[in-house]
Parts: sequence; C-alpha cells; structure tokens
Amino acid sequence: MNLIAFGQPGITELLIVLALLLLFFGAKRLPELSRSLGKSLSEFKKGREEGLKAVDEPEKIAPAPEVAKEVAETKEAVDATKEA
Repeated sequence: MNLIAFGQPGITELLIVLALLLLFFGAKRLPELSRSLGKSLSEFKKGREEGLKAVDEPEKIAPAPEVAKEVAETKEAVDATKEA
C-alpha cells in the first residue's frame, strides 16, 4: 500500500497519537521526553552545521601533519630572514 497517497495527518490522527503517547508515557514523562527530543535535535543540527563547515573550509579545521610541518618550516625561514 502506498503511504504517500494518504497525505498529511489531520487533527484527528494527531489527537489519537497524542492520546496514545499520554497513555504509554504518562503526563509526567511527556515534557521530559519532548525536552530531550528538542535537545537532541539541536545537537544534530549543530553537528550537521559543523560538518558542512568542515567540508566548505577544510583548511581552517586542522591541517595534515605534512602541511603543519611545512608551515612551521616556512615560519622559521621568515623569522630567520627578519632577524638577518
């Protein structure tokens, strides 16, 4: 059966789901569950943004050891020419 053919759930379906959640978890646990769901969603978004930033700007994250060594050698050479 194709689930897409049913469309978005209406208010009746949402009320039934909410009533079932209330039955399963109780009134005390629902705010706690929704709070933890919100926190995990925000952490997921933060991780996704960091991942996208790492893909867009890889040189700003952490250079490879070979690159770091070359940068250090170049800085030493520049400092040596400044002192001379």
